[in-house]
Amino acid sequence: MPVSPQGFQQRSDRLMGDLVEQGRRVQGIVERAFDCLFTRDEGKATECGKLDDVIDAADVEIEKAAVQLLTDAASAGAAMDAQQVRLLLTIAKVNNELERIADVAVDLAALVPNACKQGRAYPDTFRVIANSVVGILRDTVNALRLNDWKLAKVVLQSQHTVTAFHDAILKDAEQQIAQGKMTVEFAFQLHEVANQSEVLADHCTNIAEQVIYLTTGAIVRHTETGWAGLTRFG
Repeated sequence: MPVSPQGFQQRSDRLMGDLVEQGRRVQGIVERAFDCLFTRDEGKATECGKLDDVIDAADVEIEKAAVQLLTDAASAGAAMDAQQVRLLLTIAKVNNELERIADVAVDLAALVPNACKQGRAYPDTFRVIANSVVGILRDTVNALRLNDWKLAKVVLQSQHTVTAFHDAILKDAEQQIAQGKMTVEFAFQLHEVANQSEVLADHCTNIAEQVIYLTTGAIVRHTETGWAGLTRFG
């Protein structure tokens, strides 16, 4: 179907709205995954799989709509400016990152049965790292919703906090194993949760980089200064 400038704007706005809604779904499944880990709730863990099915279906629909919009624009010979091209690239890439975040949440929920067998509560630091990850994801979705590159920079800065917690948790687990205060099996599960938390934060930074790209045109992934080089924008 022909794509006028107004039609492109309407359809791309609708796509971005769908993407933000997908972000909220993904935030919900991550929160549920961490909650069922701490409460050892196998019922909630099972529900994460059902929520992921909804997210997967939305992922496919968003991708199809983005491809169709690009196809229609090309068929109509529409002249897309740089901002419009960046918008479609961002939608496609962020959509993929959100789906992968949901997959990590399902992996976390899958640890619940083993956590029940261990019968030992996670250290308090795990609630801190979980809250940090959820906060980063919330800021990521808001940066996308508001088209806010400054908030995206906050996400990139916050990722280092998760990495620091990850390293501290693993170091403490190693020491407790050496002292006979923790089993290898329990330490392995701590290691898995910490690693998955860092993966979640990494996916958020990927989305934040796309928000920066969309709003400023700057590609910060492979530059020496990275996001710090955005001082010229504010």
